[in-house]
Amino acid sequence: MPAYEYKCPRCGIKFESFKPMSSPDADCPFCGTRARRLISAGAGLLFKGSGFYETDYRSKEYKTKAKSEKS
Repeated sequence: MPAYEYKCPRCGIKFESFKPMSSPDADCPFCGTRARRLISAGAGLLFKGSGFYETDYRSKEYKTKAKSEKS
């Protein structure tokens, strides 16, 4: 299930909740009022560590030419 961001109209608190796509609203965990789902930018794709780079999957020919240009 995706996490959605909500804002309570009564206390103004913003919070996240895991809800199915078919459930547009959630209850505020602080005051219990029905909170509305906010429109958000969505999740970004984030690679951490040594990661995956587009150059990791290049052909051997490309890698040898790149090494020769560096030296």
